[in-house]
Amino acid sequence: MPSPSPRKRHPLRNATLLLVLLGLAGYTVYHFAANSPAGPGCTVTAEGNAMDLTQEQAGNAATIAAVAASRGLPERALTIALATSLQESRLRNLHGGDRDSVGLFQQRPSQGWGTAAQILDPVYASNEFFDSLVKIKGYSRLPLTVAAQRVQRSGYPQAYAKHEADATLLTAALTGRANGALSCTTGADTPDSAGGGAGSPAQVTARLTREFGTAVRPRKDPAPRTVAVPAAAAGAAADDGTLRGWEVAQWAVAHAHDLKIEQVTYGDARWLAAQSGKGWQRQKATTAKGGAQSDGGGPALVRITVAP
Repeated sequence: MPSPSPRKRHPLRNATLLLVLLGLAGYTVYHFAANSPAGPGCTVTAEGNAMDLTQEQAGNAATIAAVAASRGLPERALTIALATSLQESRLRNLHGGDRDSVGLFQQRPSQGWGTAAQILDPVYASNEFFDSLVKIKGYSRLPLTVAAQRVQRSGYPQAYAKHEADATLLTAALTGRANGALSCTTGADTPDSAGGGAGSPAQVTARLTREFGTAVRPRKDPAPRTVAVPAAAAGAAADDGTLRGWEVAQWAVAHAHDLKIEQVTYGDARWLAAQSGKGWQRQKATTAKGGAQSDGGGPALVRITVAP
């Protein structure tokens, strides 16, 4: 009795089947991603470059930028600070590190930076960093690694250089030079996607005042859940107003999750937590009282509305 012939293999048919399965899998992944809300996080896009951040990183970067603004420091100071924090903590407020280092800049209580509790306050830590930076003669003209190292006295002084490009990109967005360059997604495009629960206009005002100091003058808005911030101080140049307005607007978006912010508007731009995946959207600007751009033809306002 003849033995059964071996089963013939069809490599071409198998390869075709594999390609079909891979195509179906790819379509499923693409279709799911395209039709699902983006996960929580933030993106900075400016000058042809992009950078992804977590909500925590974006909020901390915006706080460092606000403290720089409160002190009237140049962009270079902010870039040095952001590059330093990117290297030391990845812009996270760490409760531990090398030896007794803590916080955004991994400052050490034993080296005179303050108590651990103080250093874990991002506003305090940022001010301490800038206090040391501005004492360095000509810091803005020094290579970033040199300026950062003179503040930090790190064991790896050249490590700061690799973060200069990202820090420069972040600086452009957070100082308002790159309008609308920072946007955050809240995790789900739903009405309560700002973080769940009600926000507090008083808390937003307190945070603005503490981080920006006298650089901003938040005030009550006719809308009960809204804080209005004039984009420029009295007598300031128009360009200063545009930059400061965007600086405040992008600060608000960066802190949308922790402050439960529902909406931010400035000029003809609007960011909505319920549509956070769309980023900044354009709307019709008005000059009527209570409008998106100004009150009765007055100065342009940034309006920050918290969740109900």
